Amino acid sequence: MNKLTDLLTELGLENNIALEDIPDIDLYMDQIIQLFEKRFGSSTRNEEDKVLTKTMINNYAKGKLFFPIKNKKYSKEHLILISLIYQLKGGLSIQDIKSTLGGINERIGYGEFPLDQFYKSYLNLHEKNIEIFNEDVLKTEQEVNIEVEKLEADNPEELETVLLIASLVNISNFYRKTAEKLVDELAERKKSKKDE
Repeated sequence: MNKLTDLLTELGLENNIALEDIPDIDLYMDQIIQLFEKRFGSSTRNEEDKVLTKTMINNYAKGKLFFPIKNKKYSKEHLILISLIYQLKGGLSIQDIKSTLGGINERIGYGEFPLDQFYKSYLNLHEKNIEIFNEDVLKTEQEVNIEVEKLEADNPEELETVLLIASLVNISNFYRKTAEKLVDELAERKKSKKDE
């Protein structure tokens, strides 16, 4: 586990679609796919994995995860929403993403939402989250090492790796479950407002 810092660097967590990466002109689907491949392609688990496909984008559109497109072109707002969907799909179901982004899509439709500013805030938090994550993973590694020393095992490296994997998945589940509860609360608030 002596190369965990290198592994964290390899993850490419800083990869994101910045506002300046998004052109002010509308793009066709193939252009969006190229943009996402360029930005996230190096951070896929396997080389053959696709970051984004036409099917994915079509499913997002059919599922109403973003407001309707015009003339087969996607606006800057669509690209921002697709970027958020890309990030959210790692931890939430498509239905939860739809619920989460529903209010934002409505506000965009009314023309009363500064999506650029919202996305910039998301990107700022993303940067801070990377720092917190890296510190937490390295701290977890130290805790794992302490636990493995107590075992006095023959093959400590394997046990360290297995315990670290289990701990990271455990932490991931804590975050996912908390996010899901927040999605449920958001949906309940929307339902209450409609019922009023």
